[in-house]
Amino acid sequence: MEKLRIVHTNDLHSHFEQFPKIKRYLHQAQNDKSVDQTFTFDAGDFMDRSHPLSDATEGQANIKLMNEFNYDAITIGNNEGISNSHAVLEKLFDHANFPVVLANLREEDESMPKWCTPYKIFETKKKTRIAVVGLTAAYPMTYGPNHWHVKLISDTLDKLLPKIKGQYDMLIIVSHIGLRVDRYIAHHYPEVDLIVGGHSHDYLAKGEKVNNTWITQTGKWGQHIGDISVELNDEHQVLSIKPNTVTTADLPSLDSDQKQIVNWHQKGEQMLKARKIAYLPGKFDHDKMAAIQVSLDAISEFAGTDVAVLNSGLFLKPFHQGVLTEADLQAALPHPMHVVQTKLLGSDVWRMVMEMEKNRHFLSKFALKGMSFRGKIFGDLVYKGIQVDHASRTVYINGKEIDPEKEYTLALLDHYVLIPFFPTISIMGKNKFLFPDYLRTVIGNYLKKKYPINKEKEK
Repeated sequence: MEKLRIVHTNDLHSHFEQFPKIKRYLHQAQNDKSVDQTFTFDAGDFMDRSHPLSDATEGQANIKLMNEFNYDAITIGNNEGISNSHAVLEKLFDHANFPVVLANLREEDESMPKWCTPYKIFETKKKTRIAVVGLTAAYPMTYGPNHWHVKLISDTLDKLLPKIKGQYDMLIIVSHIGLRVDRYIAHHYPEVDLIVGGHSHDYLAKGEKVNNTWITQTGKWGQHIGDISVELNDEHQVLSIKPNTVTTADLPSLDSDQKQIVNWHQKGEQMLKARKIAYLPGKFDHDKMAAIQVSLDAISEFAGTDVAVLNSGLFLKPFHQGVLTEADLQAALPHPMHVVQTKLLGSDVWRMVMEMEKNRHFLSKFALKGMSFRGKIFGDLVYKGIQVDHASRTVYINGKEIDPEKEYTLALLDHYVLIPFFPTISIMGKNKFLFPDYLRTVIGNYLKKKYPINKEKEK
């Protein structure tokens, strides 16, 4: 008889306020003498650039802290793979002391990235072979422009699993693909014993069994930690898998925890404050609309158009007069979003605008979650170059009535393509996701050029 313990995390999203408790719990599990061995996994989205320290260090602070968690393997989530540029992801794990398992991502030349491996086979002290395969959410629409080739889940498993057949006694998938796709795997790949999941932020307190496969997931933000008991017989066959979770808030605190949490935040802020961007004139002082309007100019220039749309809920804080730093921009716009250039026929632009106007009142106070949004409510839609006559339902582009047969280019955001309120964009738009810059860097670069600090100092 062999007893194993598997502790796991997912979707930490740089919620460093949970890290001291998580670290202590993982260390206690890793030193549990009542079992033969403990394994520790993370299922992705461990970093989120909405935290100033993650943003300032491009995720290196996350790696340094995670090194102390003693992970046996992790996979990446979309926040690592899409919110970071290709260059940042290439060096993200340079100082990691844990392997990254990831079977469905390739470089543009189809080679494996140097920082990951499709799977890893562990041999326990009692000679049980455990194969751990990593998978991340397959989003070609956004991985492609970031110079990665992401592979479909079924295609990946159909090619990989036959290759490793016979090399393992227990098969675990560490996945950042969401509960729906995890269930698909459980239905179609019965050789999988356990899925340590993430991405969809589902909290499975005692796991979920689909056919013979157990699926686990701990919700989000480190609010829970997964803890699984596994028993195998002397022939290395799995006898039982019993998933459980613990609530992080219920774990004991130390007096030093809060000081450490505050220090991490302050250190990130200090680093970002040292990076000056622009010197803004008085019209920006605590005027959110001024911030939105200049941001519309920024994204429209970036996308090569003079028509753009943003929503006010993106701006958590207005800009201010004087020196604007990366800390100011990060606090105002913490969202890891990308600008999208979309091309639509005039008839489809009209339909898109009608969708926006129809949903305007509802969205003004709608609490949007996910889709890289880090605000509280969607807010009001603000246009550049679009005017609407509600009485006649006429749409104008830069003062001219829209031509239904003409193609127009607009600057939008990636989450407008993904949320369900403006379906015309995703159905009819020729959508180009613009990488590597994300929303606040696009705006910061524009402000740096339009309101340079040096020229202000010379006055």
